[in-house]
Amino acid sequence: MKTILVIGAGRSSSALINYLLVNSESFDWHVRVGDVNLTQANERVGANKRGTAFVFDINDQQQRETEIKGADIVVSMLPAFMHGQVAEDCVLFGKHLVTASYVSDKMKSLDADARAKGVILLNEIGLDPGIDHMSAIQIIDDIRGKGGVMNAFYSYCGGLVAPESNDNPWGYKFSWNPRNVILAGQGTAQYIRDGKYRYLPYQRLFSEAKSITVDGHGKFDAYANRDSLSYRAVYGLESIPTMLRGTLRHSGFCEAWNVFVQLGITDDTWKLEDAANMTYAELAAALLPEGKGTLRERLATLAGATGTVMDMVEWTGVLSDAKIGMSNATPAQVLQKLLEEKWKLKSGDKDMVVMQHIFEYTLNGKQQKITSSLVVKGDDEVHTAMAKTVGLPAAIAIKMILTGKYSGSGVTVPVKKELYEPVLNELKEHGIVFRETQE
Repeated sequence: MKTILVIGAGRSSSALINYLLVNSESFDWHVRVGDVNLTQANERVGANKRGTAFVFDINDQQQRETEIKGADIVVSMLPAFMHGQVAEDCVLFGKHLVTASYVSDKMKSLDADARAKGVILLNEIGLDPGIDHMSAIQIIDDIRGKGGVMNAFYSYCGGLVAPESNDNPWGYKFSWNPRNVILAGQGTAQYIRDGKYRYLPYQRLFSEAKSITVDGHGKFDAYANRDSLSYRAVYGLESIPTMLRGTLRHSGFCEAWNVFVQLGITDDTWKLEDAANMTYAELAAALLPEGKGTLRERLATLAGATGTVMDMVEWTGVLSDAKIGMSNATPAQVLQKLLEEKWKLKSGDKDMVVMQHIFEYTLNGKQQKITSSLVVKGDDEVHTAMAKTVGLPAAIAIKMILTGKYSGSGVTVPVKKELYEPVLNELKEHGIVFRETQE
């Protein structure tokens, strides 16, 4: 019997753990699910005798090492900054590791040791990053195989609320880590357009969002991701004139979110004094320039926002007299607390994942364009589209590694055909299917 250690049983883990448990009898696996919240881990495992839920503390070195030593493969569903210590232990004890997170500098530093030990450190095998890489490189490889030359590549992805569950003016509910949503876009977005590098500072990012259309699903806001440049090398597109990766939100979201950015309430770099006794209105007043008029009027002037946008902002309660009730908190943490209640998936709610790639290329002297789109809806507030699209690619990859259908060593991402092709093929069986149009 082979043991799979899953560390973390949060929002995005349900489909992954379910897949592993469903296949555990056929492949003779035992799935150990560790989380700081035992109730959450138990909910993921259920009554399946092939699974064990237990309390896991990532900072307990003895427990961490014991669990990793006893596993045949480890999957970390922890926040990205926690993967480093897990990866170190996996290399030390010769265990393969799978994560759905971007490759960090810490992870990169383990590449040589992992190769020497024959250990696979597979990262970016989720949704974004993950399905975006695999679906894009499959088409890019096909274009290159026909002799085509890539001129431009655009890739957008968003975790949203499905239209039938959209009951708030923002068109948004949390289906993954709320903190990551609050801090999204911070830094400077970098991309290349028509051979020229473009840099978009955070304070302008949301005000310069573009509108894109996904056939059959309408228009969406799209804002640039922090780094579109490094993936030129990953995709073998070092000389491409235009490359942009971005995030999708329902139309109108970015203009309203920009109000929060201009207010300064998405800032996570400093802590408020006496936030526990402060109201949201008092915080807004403290952040705004001094002047005449209501808080709403002053904020609208600062952000250059319209009445409709300000209705969205005011709906969140950020200008209300409710107590913040948090101590030692940053502005971003205060905003997160507020929105976690407003943007919570209710019982029966469905989320929706939308992804679109646009490939512009020259083939046989003619300009060509392929648009590839994916729309996946969740089943309910637990079995979400986000959990499916993040967890299933990782789970399929785990199966491939354990059954010897994928081998290798070192730090890697899923851009090799021997990995991306079978993963994408199996994802189709789960309703994760791209639709392509060509011009």
